[in-house]
Amino acid sequence: MAAHELLDIYDEHDRHLGVCPRSEVHRVGHWHHTFHCWLVRDTEAGRMLVFQKRQHHKDTFPDLYDITAAGHLLAGETVEQAVRELEEELGVPLRFDQLTPLFIARDEWHGEGANGPLIDREVSSVFGACSPLTLREYRLQADEVAGVFEAPLSHMLELFHGERSSVAATGVYGQPDGAPTQEQPYVHIEVTLEQFVPQPHGYYEQTCTHLQQLSPLE
Repeated sequence: MAAHELLDIYDEHDRHLGVCPRSEVHRVGHWHHTFHCWLVRDTEAGRMLVFQKRQHHKDTFPDLYDITAAGHLLAGETVEQAVRELEEELGVPLRFDQLTPLFIARDEWHGEGANGPLIDREVSSVFGACSPLTLREYRLQADEVAGVFEAPLSHMLELFHGERSSVAATGVYGQPDGAPTQEQPYVHIEVTLEQFVPQPHGYYEQTCTHLQQLSPLE
């Protein structure tokens, strides 16, 4: 289970301190490393930003919209190996050399999780890539991802800048067995900034700006 996963922990200067269970990492507030990958899809209508909806039973930020795929680096794991998150959460067969590094983000968050108070201190390596899949081709990890959505990247940047109050998005919800979403009907929704997982100031704007310059997948 996720709570018993072992993570490498660090001090505020990113010096390695040892290994600790994930539940303890969040209880005490140890710094640790995470992997973020944002996908975009190029269409005739323009470049779309792909994002996921978290499952309702997640211990933090249930039901909110989030990074396309993300996860903690396990003890001894490199960021190159963390590309596994794309395959595990979404069924996307991208290699690490197909990702573009965008920036490093540091974030400290204090709040309540499903098991009580927590302190989340993360150093996140943020990447971007062009998706080779349409929404119905994803295989969503049923216990992690409720659905996958896309909206015009330019509109999402305006949302995160505060220039729009909402953006129209299209998506599909996953199937309980994690099968491809080919038969799932499209849903059309309006998303607001408040429906996204909180991130450090400027994180979403910086991400979208970088993604606008991303080269198409070869």
